[in-house]
Amino acid sequence: MERYPKLFSSVQLGSLKLPNRAVLAPMTRTSSEPSGLANDRMVRYYTRFAKGGFGLIITEGLYPDAANSRSYENQPGIATDAQADSWRPVIQAVHREGGKIVAQLMHAGALVQHGAFTPIAPSAVKPVGTMLEDHGGSGEFAVPREMTLSDIRQAVHGFAEAALRAKQAGFDGVEVHAANGYLLDQFITDYTNRRADEYGGSTERRIRIVVEVLDAIRAAVGPDYLVGVRISQGKVNDFHHKWAGGEEDARIIFTRLAAASPSYIHTTEYKAYAPAFHEGGPTLAELAKRYSGLPVIANGKLGEPDRAEAMLEKDHTDLVAIGTSALVNPDWVSKVQAGRDLHPFDHHFLLPIATLKDEEVMAQE
Repeated sequence: MERYPKLFSSVQLGSLKLPNRAVLAPMTRTSSEPSGLANDRMVRYYTRFAKGGFGLIITEGLYPDAANSRSYENQPGIATDAQADSWRPVIQAVHREGGKIVAQLMHAGALVQHGAFTPIAPSAVKPVGTMLEDHGGSGEFAVPREMTLSDIRQAVHGFAEAALRAKQAGFDGVEVHAANGYLLDQFITDYTNRRADEYGGSTERRIRIVVEVLDAIRAAVGPDYLVGVRISQGKVNDFHHKWAGGEEDARIIFTRLAAASPSYIHTTEYKAYAPAFHEGGPTLAELAKRYSGLPVIANGKLGEPDRAEAMLEKDHTDLVAIGTSALVNPDWVSKVQAGRDLHPFDHHFLLPIATLKDEEVMAQE
């Protein structure tokens, strides 16, 4: 009898048939060429996870337009045809190992660390906290420029164009990054969105841009292409943030997202298995399933397979995304299935900067 029957059962996610329910979580690695092109080190890096048994791989966040969407130095992009084409060797290598790969589309908004331009955001609100040292930043963030309606339309268009490039390059789908404090999450979050127009104020209005992005992408890529959306409460610069409206905010957000017909919702919390708002209450993944009726991927401290299996068994999520545990166990799936010990993750692994290490791009034995 297999120890983790739910984890290792097959699942249909949109148009994709996956052999198991383990997903590689998107993780910023800032190891592309300065021009935003993917490179050979990234081919070897992503291939290791496909070899290690992950049925679905979600890339690190790719910036969708060349104007003002890039967060970090050496962040990969998909803002041009050349950048999209540079991912073909990655995609082909993953496919050769039997895996599927989804491009995550991420607009920085106010969370810009490279200083090449003035950031844009829903409102001219300086991000809390300090820049991420793990990704080469230091000091405080700049005050962003408030986006005009034209800026919003251009950002929405940029996401749609990036999604079409991803499809043409051979990616199996795209994921819209509306989590962790980046642009779309800045619209959702009350204290970073002080707008008085149709994109600010109530939760219904603050989620509007994400719905428009999903609608624009769906129009660009067609009805059958995999299109997901990632949602969180906490942010890279405000780890413990909670939605002020609690479960009612969750109901509004997940209901509105579902109306835009994404293929799945990907929730990420510090601990995916912990209650989203109050002791004994539902998790964010549970709320996403309840109010959207869509397949859900849950992420957050699920590298311990017993926890992952428990969430799946309780039907609190449909798939689990493994992050830092996969960094030190690129063969996490194979190891768990074979009953082998997992290497524990230590944050020192990411120091001094969370770029690819030589041991991560070596061929897997």
